[in-house]
Amino acid sequence: MRPPGPAAALDALNARHPWSHNDHFHGWILRRLPEHRRRAIDVGCGRGGLLARMAPHFDEVLGTDSDAEMRHRSAERCAGLPNVSVTGSPLSELSPGADLITMVAVLHHLDLADALTRVSDLLDPGGRFLVVGLAPPATLHDQLWNLVSAVTNPVIGLVKHPRPDRSGRQPPGFPVADPTVPFDEVRAHAESLLPGATLTRRLAFRYTLEWTKPQRRHRTT
Repeated sequence: MRPPGPAAALDALNARHPWSHNDHFHGWILRRLPEHRRRAIDVGCGRGGLLARMAPHFDEVLGTDSDAEMRHRSAERCAGLPNVSVTGSPLSELSPGADLITMVAVLHHLDLADALTRVSDLLDPGGRFLVVGLAPPATLHDQLWNLVSAVTNPVIGLVKHPRPDRSGRQPPGFPVADPTVPFDEVRAHAESLLPGATLTRRLAFRYTLEWTKPQRRHRTT
């Protein structure tokens, strides 16, 4: 019997030492919170993990998700947090006045230009927009980053989950959609609509986007 190839061996190792690629970036977000922390919005809040971690830092935390099962799980997880609420309202229906807007593996589900424009409208001056995103590999640079992610993925799994998981149990999956906008195109849109935004390729097949809305300039007479 022929031994499994490298790809199959990596898949098997990943399955024995699973870890959440999205939750991995919660710390990145928490280290970049804005100075003013009245209201935070997590768009596509999923099972509510990030909502719970942001709750101690803000007066109000709002999670939005279009999927009813995800909203239910978020509400359950945050039931003991009185400053957290969950809604199914889309980005276009949210009220302005946010100090932080986060999107973790969500931006590729939305119309890119519309979402970036709406975020700019919703944020107060000095507010921050933090994204953990996915993009399809379109260039050699993209493909090399994906290769590095594939190789380091099991190493990170061993560190985060050193004991092999033999249960085979997995939590209900998130609604998924394949990303269609390449990294360079996301960056071009962000630089146009959110001047000063910083995009960085990351391991775990992700990129990050970071933007702070400029403060209003005072008129001089």
